[in-house]
Amino acid sequence: MTSDTGTEQTRTKHWTLRLDLFEEGDLTSVHAVLDTGDRALESRASAQRSPTDRPVAEIGDEFAAGRALVDLGHQLLRAGTVDSSAEESLPHS
Repeated sequence: MTSDTGTEQTRTKHWTLRLDLFEEGDLTSVHAVLDTGDRALESRASAQRSPTDRPVAEIGDEFAAGRALVDLGHQLLRAGTVDSSAEESLPHS
């Protein structure tokens, strides 16, 4: 009978996310940058307030930032797919 000795090593990484929000009238724009240390991913998104909505700046911030973060998530998933495909095509020794 064999036992697992738990030889896995713990790894800690620090990723930095920066969100710059810009408001001009009824338009909120955001520039998001995710720095993983290995690469930087960027996204730009915006939110336009409807003329029938009350002017609450935080709502535009939330929509614009949320859209940018969803886009960054999609970029991360695509990068993982590409990286994993590249890893599978490497010869194994």
